[in-house]
Amino acid sequence: MSRSPAKALLARPLWRAIILSVFLAAAWLLWSGLFKPLLLMLGVLSCALTLVVVHRMGFFRDESFAFQYRPNLLTFWLWLGKEIVISSLQVARVVLSRNLRVEPQTLTLDVRNLPPVDQALLGNSITLTPGTLTLDVYKDRILVHALTAESASGLADGDMQRRVSELRKG
Repeated sequence: MSRSPAKALLARPLWRAIILSVFLAAAWLLWSGLFKPLLLMLGVLSCALTLVVVHRMGFFRDESFAFQYRPNLLTFWLWLGKEIVISSLQVARVVLSRNLRVEPQTLTLDVRNLPPVDQALLGNSITLTPGTLTLDVYKDRILVHALTAESASGLADGDMQRRVSELRKG
């Protein structure tokens, strides 16, 4: 079975490094918004240091780290952004109410159906969402702290986990 030209290109470590470099530089320029020589040099240094670290981690030679997500990653980011806003409003409502309705809970999510990179993505997405915090990722399980029963049940329903698992599908 032959690979598509795009997949063949991404299979080469040099091209992975170039693509990551472009992505890091674009992110630096977008988020800093300042184009002074000192800051540009710090950006170049930061990107170079990141490339050295990920090279030492085997990022460019190991297929499991290859960026394999499809265009539906943008859809996931938009959905996650919406969830972050909704959760922020829910946490603000709980914290600002006269009778503080905090019901801290921990729950364990079974993530054996997800590859390690997707488990990390799920854990980070959970932590980004206000009211929930990933405490541990170990042996195909994610331990999560939830501020309220509502946020715990929102995670237990598996919607976020399902959306992360669909990222690798066409």
